[in-house]
Amino acid sequence: MSEKILIIIDMQNDFIDGSLGTKEAAAIVSRTAEKIRKFSGRIFVTLDTHGTDYLQTQEGRKLPVEHCIKGTEGWRLNKEIEQALEGKNYKQIEKLTFGSVALAEEISHIHAGETVEAELAGLCTDICVVSNALLLKAFAPGMRICVDAGCCAGVTPRSHQAALETMRMCQIEITGEDGA
Repeated sequence: MSEKILIIIDMQNDFIDGSLGTKEAAAIVSRTAEKIRKFSGRIFVTLDTHGTDYLQTQEGRKLPVEHCIKGTEGWRLNKEIEQALEGKNYKQIEKLTFGSVALAEEISHIHAGETVEAELAGLCTDICVVSNALLLKAFAPGMRICVDAGCCAGVTPRSHQAALETMRMCQIEITGEDGA
C-alpha cells in the first residue's frame, strides 16, 4: 500500500485575485478546495514568500510586480482554500523561489521509507507547479508524481498547456484535464 500526498502550490490571494491574479486562477479555487476536503492523507502547502526588498531581487527585476510579501493579505492563502484545510494534516512550507528544495527533500525522505504517490495542484502551472514537480522527480525519480490539470492554472492558458506537455515529457502523469 502506498501513501498519497497532496501538494497545494501557492494558492495565495496575490495569484488569484491580487496583483498577479487571473480569471483562470480564480476558476480553480473551488475545485482545489473540494480536492482538499475530499483528501484524507498528508498535505503540503507552499507559500511563495518575498520580503519588502522584492523589487531589488533578481526575480523582482525580471518581474517588477510586488506580490506575496510576507505578512500581507496577498501573501495569505485564499480563504476558501484555508477553510478546506481546517482540521487536515498539513504542513506549510514558505518558499523563496519557484521550486522548493525543502519540499522535495522532505517528500523524498518520506518516499525513502515507503511507497509514496504525490499529486500536485495550484498556481502557476508554468512556473511554480512545473518547478516543484520537476524537483520532486529529481529528488525521488521512482515516485509516482501526478498533476491535476483541472486544479491548476498558468499565467496564460497557452503557457499552462506548454507546462503540462513539459511535465508529461518528464514522465509526470497529468490528470483532470477536462476540469472535472
